[in-house]
Order: sequence, then structure tokens, then C-alpha cells
Amino acid sequence: MSYTLENTKYLLGEYENEPTKETVERIGKELGKSTKSVIGKLSREGVYRRELYLSKTGDVPTTKIEIVATIAEILGIEAESLSGLEKSPKGSLRNLEKAVAGLQQVQQE
Repeated sequence: MSYTLENTKYLLGEYENEPTKETVERIGKELGKSTKSVIGKLSREGVYRRELYLSKTGDVPTTKIEIVATIAEILGIEAESLSGLEKSPKGSLRNLEKAVAGLQQVQQE
């Protein structure tokens, strides 16, 4: 069963007022649609915003490859020249990234 014009206006208005997962679930229940269906409709209408996942520390997660790329950028070298470094523990990579960033700041002063 497709969305009527009235249903579409309603769900857009509700979601734009409060763009949360709870709102999507509530709209689904009210309209007799699944949460996935409501998300799909909001996506097709161009208004759906995916919730950002945050790590345990409250940061936006960063992949090891992204950390290595940042290190390479700070050092002014190609990321490929650090091939294999992404297999290191993430904590070690973060420590290296901070150390290299600190060196960059000292050089700029």
C-alpha cells in the first residue's frame, strides 16, 4: 500500500519537527507502516538524516586507514608508503597521530 498525499505531508511535517528514530517509529505505528518503509519514504523525499554512530568515547568513529592517511598527510608523504601500518592496534595509531600532529605544531611555531 503506497503513501497518500496526506500521509506524505504528515510524515514530512512530523519528521522535520523532530528528526529522531523515535519519531520514525511513531509515524510507522500511526500509519500502519514499518520503520523501514517510513525511512525509505523519507529518503525518497530527500529529508531523512541517518543518525550518527558515536564510539564509546563519544567521538565519531575513525577507521585505522583514515588515521594512517592523516599521519601520512601530516608527514607530507603518500599513504601507500605506510602500507601495513593500518594493521597496528588502533590505540597505537592514535598515539602516533597525536605525536606527529604535535611535531607539526612545533615546526609551525
